[in-house]
Amino acid sequence: MRAVRIAGVTLHCSTADSAKLARAKKLLEFITKRKAVITIAKKRIPTWKVRPGMDIGCKVTLRGKEAEDILARIFVGVPLFKEKQFNAGFMNFGIKEYIEIPSIEYQREIGIMGFEVVVVLKRPGFSVSARRHSPGKIGPRHKISKEETIEFFKKNFNLNIEK
Repeated sequence: MRAVRIAGVTLHCSTADSAKLARAKKLLEFITKRKAVITIAKKRIPTWKVRPGMDIGCKVTLRGKEAEDILARIFVGVPLFKEKQFNAGFMNFGIKEYIEIPSIEYQREIGIMGFEVVVVLKRPGFSVSARRHSPGKIGPRHKISKEETIEFFKKNFNLNIEK
């Protein structure tokens, strides 16, 4: 019950420009071979010219073996991680240009773009807090700490992590 595993990997790209959004959707579909979902704004942010109901981004969520495979491909292109990119039970980082990843070829119709990656970890029994009928609480000893998150990625993916 103490084993830590990957709950899901989300790749997302956000922009308010509709032409750039179409390219971002193509990029995520090209990398993951899965259909990307458009995200919609819920709040008005006048300085960014964002209004409710506007398409502002796209994302793809992967679970299971697919998540591990895509992470292994992405981690090859990122040589070093900082400790501040890790939190209790998850980590996130950005890729400035997708051509940094060696297994991904440059695509002319996409151009140069980046995306963000969020990796969420879980333990067996975490679904107790997510169920609809009588959700339970996760005890503090069963939650995943920041140190356990760092150890998981060091052990399973051989990441270089600096302070």
